[in-house]
Amino acid sequence: MALAAPASLQAQFRFNTVVIDAGHGGKDPGTIWYHRVEKHLALDVAKRVETGLRAMGIKTVMIRRTDTFVELDQRARLANKVPSSIFVSVHFNADGKDFGKNGAEMHYYGPKGLYLAQRLNTAFDKNVKLGCRMLVQRKRLVVLRETKAPAVLVECGYLTHRTNSWLCSLTTHRQAVANAIVAGILASRAK
Repeated sequence: MALAAPASLQAQFRFNTVVIDAGHGGKDPGTIWYHRVEKHLALDVAKRVETGLRAMGIKTVMIRRTDTFVELDQRARLANKVPSSIFVSVHFNADGKDFGKNGAEMHYYGPKGLYLAQRLNTAFDKNVKLGCRMLVQRKRLVVLRETKAPAVLVECGYLTHRTNSWLCSLTTHRQAVANAIVAGILASRAK
């Protein structure tokens, strides 16, 4: 069970820009199940998040816009060059040993990451059919550990779960996922 982020973080949580990282890319396809390729789904959702944030007047920086490979440490370095920002990495999950696992997961590092993950969790539970199954602190993920800004890696659903995989193949579902990410980001901003 995740710890509660300090309530005082709401007042401190100010940012002007969202750095959006579409996971994998290029030579790294990510997970592939039922003819669905993670790198393509992640890029599609990332672009939808960018469109949603820009419509709300929030500046964005994309780590990748095309099917290109960017090293993990380079993703963190690029994010660290953007002042007053938060970092959101978009992925899809898989578990080849447990095909029953389903739902989104929010992976975070540190209290500010947890705060952002909690807002995203709430938005997914309200707006996405498969909801959010858990928040996970991940100290070993380079893009979370090495990024100085508050950072979250969103696993948008399990491609190994047949229903999740089918949902993630639908444009309408990916738009709902993107809308939930945007809603969670907006809910995290200092009032």
